[in-house]
Amino acid sequence: MTARDYPAIATDGLTKRYGETTAVADLDLEVDRGTVYGFLGPNGAGKTTTMRILTTLTRPTDGTAHVAGHPITDREAVTPHIGYLPEEPPIYDELSGREQLEYVAGLRNLPEDDTSERIESLLERFGLRDDADKRIEEYSKGMRQKVGVIQAVLHEPAVAFLDEPTSGLDPRAARTMRNTIAELADREMTIFLSTHILPVVDELADVIGVLHDGRLVAEGDPETLKSRAETGKARSLEDAFLEVTRESPGTEDVAAGAPPE
Repeated sequence: MTARDYPAIATDGLTKRYGETTAVADLDLEVDRGTVYGFLGPNGAGKTTTMRILTTLTRPTDGTAHVAGHPITDREAVTPHIGYLPEEPPIYDELSGREQLEYVAGLRNLPEDDTSERIESLLERFGLRDDADKRIEEYSKGMRQKVGVIQAVLHEPAVAFLDEPTSGLDPRAARTMRNTIAELADREMTIFLSTHILPVVDELADVIGVLHDGRLVAEGDPETLKSRAETGKARSLEDAFLEVTRESPGTEDVAAGAPPE
């Protein structure tokens, strides 16, 4: 059986404890290939810990997980098939945007000719071509974010983990980002998307999982989740989120608009 016969992501009883604190508890996920999976939760819910486990950066305390058909305990098998955009992209200020992407391509041993064309295409798509040879230290937060996303998908991974991919982007750039995510999913790249901006998830996600206190408290397509609002009929995703996490609108950090400052 090949990796393509497996779900893109599968976890069974995934748990992470730090001393007496449980960050992730008995998490069971199954994410199909080519799916945009929206991963929501309040701050401290365990989202980042989960993503770090699935990208092999943190070991779980208990449970198992497979990504692209490989156990996360086999880091060398998993990492060629994944891309990861953390909240703070790992980029070097002293490099230009193009040099950063060429550096990442070299680390992944990507073929030079094809990769050069892909870098140019992605720089153009994200509006960075004119600034590609400037040092990253001169870039705005939004420009840095674009470089981070490009390097996460440059090798066309089977699964891309994107943590707040629209953070710091202006409306036009954010729209480009959303279109790009949708196109990647259309080409069977699985997108594991964590963001505080609920309209992005509502627009893009095929399935949404909501994490609260380290536990998966709700999962389903956007319309199914919205039907769980207290009114008993479809409302906004924000209404559904607040209902399943049992929070009041005044205390929740996940917003219908921009993320918190």
